[in-house]
Amino acid sequence: MAIEVFNRYENKYLFDHESYLKLYHELLEYMEPDAYNKQHEYYSITNLYYDTPQNSLIRSSLAKPKYREKLRIRAYGIPEGDTRVYLEIKKKVLGLVNKRRTPLKLDEAYAFIESGREPEFESYMNKQVIGEIKYLLTRYDLQPKLYLSYDRKAMFCKNNRDLRITFDTNIRCRRYDLKMEHGVYGEELLEPGQWLMEVKAEKTIPVWLARMLSEHQMYRTSFSKYGNEYKKMLRTSQSERECVCYA
Repeated sequence: MAIEVFNRYENKYLFDHESYLKLYHELLEYMEPDAYNKQHEYYSITNLYYDTPQNSLIRSSLAKPKYREKLRIRAYGIPEGDTRVYLEIKKKVLGLVNKRRTPLKLDEAYAFIESGREPEFESYMNKQVIGEIKYLLTRYDLQPKLYLSYDRKAMFCKNNRDLRITFDTNIRCRRYDLKMEHGVYGEELLEPGQWLMEVKAEKTIPVWLARMLSEHQMYRTSFSKYGNEYKKMLRTSQSERECVCYA
């Protein structure tokens, strides 16, 4: 059974393709590709983020409070209505990321969020997480806001499965046609050839990894995919308004 509750720290790094290649090959001494990447060079992750009409969740998150939360549907590849996906609450408390998720069919997830009524319980669901999501739905008027997908390469430490590193590229997003089954397309969030690396660990990272990152002159950055897309959207809207004013 896939892990449905995560508690970990996540540190993020942004760099170009050449830097990615050098670091990735050095990491293979200590780490190995996860099961998906042993079969394919990349695998596709697709997400549908929910927010209020006023974008309250992402606006609150960007203010960096001690507590923040998001709700999303996550799938691996392009799902259909009866495809098993994950409905997730992602929280961050004082830097510690807590992710709680339950498997649902895509149509069940859509209906649950839209109506606020729990799906008929099946053995593959996590009943406790469904209850937590139901409570979240009573607190916010949520609607689909952002489709976001990317190609991922992931690695696990050979002698410590709590340490995981992911590399994401080709991050695509759209605020229209918000159906996951409609496929992977949208505007690029990163510059061509850029990679976003996330180091995920329950505790501090090992000395060998800290040394390796220092040697490659890689330093942590604050980068939320949803947050950066929202800020980019605001900049675009501002530029369009200015063009109208000067026209």
